[in-house]
Parts: sequence; structure tokens; C-alpha cells
Amino acid sequence: MKRTTKQRWAQAFVCGGILWSALVYAGASSEDDMRMRGQADAPLTLIEYSDFTCGYCVKFFKRTWPRIQAQYVDTGKVRFVYRDYPRGDQGPGLDAAIAARCAGAQGQYWAMHDRLFSEGGRLDKQVYLRHASAIRLDQPTFERCMSEGQYTKAIFEDRQEATQWGFHGTPGFILVRTATEPTDKEPAVAIPGAFPFEMFAEEIDRLLAGNKK
Repeated sequence: MKRTTKQRWAQAFVCGGILWSALVYAGASSEDDMRMRGQADAPLTLIEYSDFTCGYCVKFFKRTWPRIQAQYVDTGKVRFVYRDYPRGDQGPGLDAAIAARCAGAQGQYWAMHDRLFSEGGRLDKQVYLRHASAIRLDQPTFERCMSEGQYTKAIFEDRQEATQWGFHGTPGFILVRTATEPTDKEPAVAIPGAFPFEMFAEEIDRLLAGNKK
């Protein structure tokens, strides 16, 4: 792909200290750690800001994510971090994000995450309860967690973080070196949309090649 073409789909940002720290230490807390896939010390971090009801997010999950997982995450080259970006202040997007985190409180975050995306955006309370039963969550604890909304503030903090990166829709992705702060010469890369696997692979391979120099 020509450089001029890539510039139309990927924007480069130099991270502020707060945002960069949020990326690098995304696995520092137990809550964030449950939303990470791959090895914590992988050379690159790919972070997704997403909504479980977003059609393009579903497209990424079904078509692009399996290839990224197989080629880069499972091989220890990239760690993947999921962040919430519900498009509405209430409704199924927010409810689904809460459901995933409540499942995570019982050690089943990714099981719920994957099942929610498999629904293709058609989500409601009965769907959450059905999946909670399927992955053997303690139902009363899960329902109480959902009703209390204890994760709502943290979910909106994720969304605010996404807007600081300049994202105004979902999904949005940030690719950054895990242990090296971005610079003017090599800023973090923002990928604003559910682009094909090849576009992710180009940026990932470019940064990985830089690690080998």
C-alpha cells in the first residue's frame, strides 16, 4: 500500500503523558487486566474502543480480529486491550458493556465479550441473562451487579479517553509500542475504523521491524 493511501485511513498522534500511561499500563489493575488478551510484555499494544451494538465493531470482531489474534496476539507480538465506547448515555450499548464487566468480576470477561459480539448487535436483558447462564455465572450476583451499575463511571471514562484521541465513532484503534513513549518521529498510530486485516498488519509489521533494528 502506498504511503499516501495509508494516510487516508491512519492518523498519527503523539500521546500526552496521561494517555500514553493509560495505554502502557493498561494491564496494571485487575479490572484492566481482565480486558487484556495476549502477553503483558508483548512489544506492541493494540487498544480498541468499541460498542457491542456497533455494526462495524461486529464486523471487526468476526472478520479481522481472528486473524490479528492468530498472527500477532497468540504469537506474543501484540497484546490486545478492549476499552468501552458506548455511543449512547443509556441503552443496550451501555448495558452490554456493564454485562461484560460484571461477567469479568466473576472471571468470565472474554467469554461474555465474545458471546455479546456474536449476537450481531441484537442485545437486551434476556440475552445477557442467557449468556450468564451459559458461562455458569452466579446469576444473583450477576443480576445485582447489572442493576447497581457500578461500572458505569469507568465505562464513560473509557469513552472520554477515546474522544481525547480524536475518535467520534466506533470502532477506533490505537497501536503503540508497549514500553517506549511515542515521539514526534514515531507517534502512536490511530486507526479510525474497522479496516481490513491487511491495513492493521501493515502498521504492526512496520513497528515490529523497527524493534529488530
